[in-house]
Amino acid sequence: MMDDQQVVALQLKRPLRAAVEVVHRCPLGLPVVVAVPPLLDDGTPFPTRYWLCCPVARARVGRIESAGGVRAMDRRIRHDTAFAAAMAEANRRYAAERDALIPDGVTLRPTGGVAGGSGGVKCLHAHYADHRAGNANPVGELVAPWVEPLDCAVPCVAGDPAEINPAWSEPR
Repeated sequence: MMDDQQVVALQLKRPLRAAVEVVHRCPLGLPVVVAVPPLLDDGTPFPTRYWLCCPVARARVGRIESAGGVRAMDRRIRHDTAFAAAMAEANRRYAAERDALIPDGVTLRPTGGVAGGSGGVKCLHAHYADHRAGNANPVGELVAPWVEPLDCAVPCVAGDPAEINPAWSEPR
């Protein structure tokens, strides 16, 4: 059986800086979103509670960002009061959930809402991850139809020990 920590590190192509918990999986059973602690193993404050690790989702969200998706969401926040209120609530909820995990007495703390943002949209990856983690996130909800379905024919990581699957590629 593959170790989730190892799979996520392979998906991200870098070592993890703290243990993570898988909160959403793809149809093939691999991690899509992980919960990250608010303090990394070395004590560094980390504002992003939910991290997108699925290579397909990351690539698709990256294309949305490259096409101006962050600016479009920021415009919507400026011009749609209901959307802005929903985003303010998502940021408040996100920060409260993350901050509740920080032990008393810790002085260096992460700040901001989703991805450490302070009102606007900082990262569509984090908003989509928050949405996929089961939370109300209007930006993540709008991004989801452009990302899903996560319909890989073969897993991105396979084997024992786990390794990048050479047979995997992004479905079209």
